[in-house]
Amino acid sequence: MSAGAYGVGDFLSGLASRRDPALRVVALTHPLSVLALAFLAVLLDQPVPPASDLWWGTAAGVVGLGAVLAFYRALALGPMGTVSVGAGALSALVPVAFGLLAGERLGVLGWAGAGAALLGCSLLSLTPGRGAQGAQGPALGLLAGLGFGLFFVLLGQAQAPGVLWTLVAARVASSLVVVPLAMRLVGLRPQAPGLTLASAPGDTLGNLFYLLSAQGGGLALAGLLTSLYPALTTLLAVALLRERLRPAQWLGVGIALAGAVMLSRR
Repeated sequence: MSAGAYGVGDFLSGLASRRDPALRVVALTHPLSVLALAFLAVLLDQPVPPASDLWWGTAAGVVGLGAVLAFYRALALGPMGTVSVGAGALSALVPVAFGLLAGERLGVLGWAGAGAALLGCSLLSLTPGRGAQGAQGPALGLLAGLGFGLFFVLLGQAQAPGVLWTLVAARVASSLVVVPLAMRLVGLRPQAPGLTLASAPGDTLGNLFYLLSAQGGGLALAGLLTSLYPALTTLLAVALLRERLRPAQWLGVGIALAGAVMLSRR
């Protein structure tokens, strides 16, 4: 469910970022997430988690903000399929690395998956014939993937009930940074308010389902399965935007997604 929510949300966010600066899109959607999450937390009478969980959420929110800004900008530069798959594969590797450092073991299938994800990312980052400007999207997508992986690790440290309040802390932290910055640099008046509003639920629901998954099934597995979200983003971009990938990049798509599947079954 997290992968599905992220996949649709990323596609809509990418479209919104082609009409409005990524900074403005985030500055408008994150405060909306605060209101929606706080309303749900009160409605469901969720307990307030310990301060440590709220601090983990705050740290995740700040790190995730940088990743989201890079990712939305990358989606705007395109191609969406390349950007999304590259980011998803790298976001899967970070929780795995953290799990290994924490004492988890990775079998033969897991190591094969990690290698496949790295190889797929390398193929996806190749954009021959487009020059430096054309390569910016995939490069930013890979940087965002590293940030998302760290976001997953930080958010996954919150293990107490009251996950909605943890996510509220994350979104409050990011909003306190991005809203004043957007007001100063690009303003808050959207050019495509419908797209911006439509993109908000995907990221919020993706975070919620991910945190619930991490608490129920473990950090590494939750991060790995969530990293399958690019499959839907890529399909939407190819079907609706008629995006085309080079043969080597299609090979990278397949290898990266296969790597993510192998990692999830390690």
